[in-house]
Amino acid sequence: MIPLEAEFAELERHRRELTAHCYRMLGSPFEAEDAVQEALLRAWRGREQFEHRATVRSWLYRIATNVCLDMLGSGRRRARPMDLGQAGPPVLPEGVLPGDRWIEPVPDSLVIGEADPAEVTVARESVRLAFVAALQILPPRQRAVLLLCDVLRWQAAEAADMLGSSVASVTSALQRARATLAAARSGVPAPARVLDEPGSALLARYVDAFERYDMATLTSLIHQDATQSMPPYELWLSGRADILSFWAGPGAGCSGSRVIPAPRANGLPAFGQYKPSQGREGYEPWALQVLAFSGGKVAEFSFFLDTPALFPLFGLPARLPG
Repeated sequence: MIPLEAEFAELERHRRELTAHCYRMLGSPFEAEDAVQEALLRAWRGREQFEHRATVRSWLYRIATNVCLDMLGSGRRRARPMDLGQAGPPVLPEGVLPGDRWIEPVPDSLVIGEADPAEVTVARESVRLAFVAALQILPPRQRAVLLLCDVLRWQAAEAADMLGSSVASVTSALQRARATLAAARSGVPAPARVLDEPGSALLARYVDAFERYDMATLTSLIHQDATQSMPPYELWLSGRADILSFWAGPGAGCSGSRVIPAPRANGLPAFGQYKPSQGREGYEPWALQVLAFSGGKVAEFSFFLDTPALFPLFGLPARLPG
């Protein structure tokens, strides 16, 4: 008889990859962790009924996928600002939407293991913000089929068995999912989809220039067709000129900010930004910056402003001293 500790350890060792799967399904690290916790609880309670006709891993994926499908039953989906409309002018943003409408960033440590470099690269690509946002366009079952077959590389028969469906149904859902994603991307200019790995010197130059609010240096570090988004605001900006115009105008309050490294998010460099406190010494949290680079320049700024939720998740301090 297998000791209970060993049974628990066997379930627990799959937590990270299950979290990645649930994050792709749900678009939120908080909801993903809830889904995985529920899946592991269901597995623990049902372990005596597990008949070993499949591996423990595929059994857990079955449970986790069904938990996610239950959570997605309401039909709502998360998005990024650029998924909701055209880029806006560099003016004070309006149109704040509730937090549960947005794709949220996830620390790499929750969803990416320390496998060989090739596997880590694939894992990072599968949790990119743009990819996770694109997945949310799909109906939940198509989303699950695409993830099982195209990300996890399962055979259609395996996916069908997991979802309690037929191979023909899974194959049809997969074709529709691929077609939907292709149609959603056609004709839409993508901000520098080649996302190189920035060197430490380049990141240090960016942090130094941002903290000094040195527009000349920042201009040299930003792609001409870069984008910027700031959930929970619907506004997003397209082009270096509008980004810098916003920073010099409505965003001028960021002058004098402190920027400190954060754990990588969605396979990309991330930083905690703190603005000078009003009426007291020190600095208050303002945004989790997630940056995508291409060709040695910033191609995409994602500024997530829900710092009360995100800063503890990324292990960032509640404020910085003066």
